[in-house]
Amino acid sequence: MNTATHRDQDHPPPPLWRHGLAMIYDTLLVVPLFMAAAGLWVAILGPTDSLNDPAVPASLQRLSWLLILLLFFGIFWRRAGQTLGMQAWRIKLVTDSGDPPTWRQVTLRVLGALLSAVSLGAGYWWRFIPPRQRYWHDRLSQTYLVQLPKTQSPKPVNEARSGATPQ
Repeated sequence: MNTATHRDQDHPPPPLWRHGLAMIYDTLLVVPLFMAAAGLWVAILGPTDSLNDPAVPASLQRLSWLLILLLFFGIFWRRAGQTLGMQAWRIKLVTDSGDPPTWRQVTLRVLGALLSAVSLGAGYWWRFIPPRQRYWHDRLSQTYLVQLPKTQSPKPVNEARSGATPQ
């Protein structure tokens, strides 16, 4: 078991508002990727003459979105346990075992989060049910979120040299 990650289990879960803000931050990063994928598909498949005839089939667009979500979250979570939004709000994804999440866990977490959202948010409200108080996708993927403490900023060089005479 990774002891550095095991220590993360001692941190409390992030408040719902903090997790929500991290999700908004990450959404602002993912939506442009969705738009770029749509533009790429239109460039490949060509535009259409009618608004009733979409240039990109809906199933292909949804599959692209799912692949983007899996790659975006998978790369960040497997590398450091944090997306950019999670870094900004001091949230980290940890696994029950203390190891970095596997691609299987990433996939289950992303699909579980989508299920949690499309069920009118029921999977997110599940967090308030004892005893483990975890989202549906936490339970499904055997992962969960922790809030990291604030880090101490290093003292400026001038303060570190207190008492030293300038030369």
